[in-house]
Amino acid sequence: MTRVSIDLNADLGEGFGRWALTDDEQLLSVVTSANVACGFHAGDAATMRRVCELAAAGGVRIGAQVSYRDLAGFGRRSMDVPSAELAAEVAYQIGALEVFARAAGSRVAYVKPHGALYNRVVHDEEQAAAVVEGVRLASAGLPVLGLPGSRLHEAAEKAGLPVVGEAFGDRAYRADGTLLPRGQEGAVVSDPGEVVERAVSMARFGVVTAHCGASVAVRARSLCLHGDTPGAVGLARLVRARLEASGVRVEAFV
Repeated sequence: MTRVSIDLNADLGEGFGRWALTDDEQLLSVVTSANVACGFHAGDAATMRRVCELAAAGGVRIGAQVSYRDLAGFGRRSMDVPSAELAAEVAYQIGALEVFARAAGSRVAYVKPHGALYNRVVHDEEQAAAVVEGVRLASAGLPVLGLPGSRLHEAAEKAGLPVVGEAFGDRAYRADGTLLPRGQEGAVVSDPGEVVERAVSMARFGVVTAHCGASVAVRARSLCLHGDTPGAVGLARLVRARLEASGVRVEAFV
């Protein structure tokens, strides 16, 4: 059996004030990397601090999940933000999280865009360059987690930043390797058995079946487990157990 490794990441800290969306403590017992909301699409200072403390205590890597300034839309509305402004806002979010990560005895280890920004920088060269500029402003050398083959990864590599390919077991793919937009039917895979099988296929063999039925190559070092879906914790545990049973070593990429 071929021995491969995969990182498991989850979007965490996605509450605000008295509202909690993700079961951060339980998910942190499963994943190896935590994409922590930095206050622009979700999260607040107290939540960021708490998640960083939990992640550091559990040996989970802390990543800054940066987004458009869109609390009302959960960061899922695309926005035409000027490049200089977007770069500054990305750096601001990373810097805010770094304070809490360091206070917890850890550090921000990577950056991942969220929602509409994540999808925008797959194709938008200008916005991708702005995100990369923001990463460099905040901390030189941070790895950038994103969709393989994206404009974001192209810009990051050009700037000398490490890139990490990401895959999604619970999201439908198009034939070109991009994600089917959430607004389209079938964009989110809800059957646990199917999610598990897709995760194992991507981790072990680097392929996934697209929404149209085509086989798509997926070059990923990290697998995202969404924390805001019903039954997220149980599904995450099932995915990890099946990966390990299939001979996949689960470990952080940094």
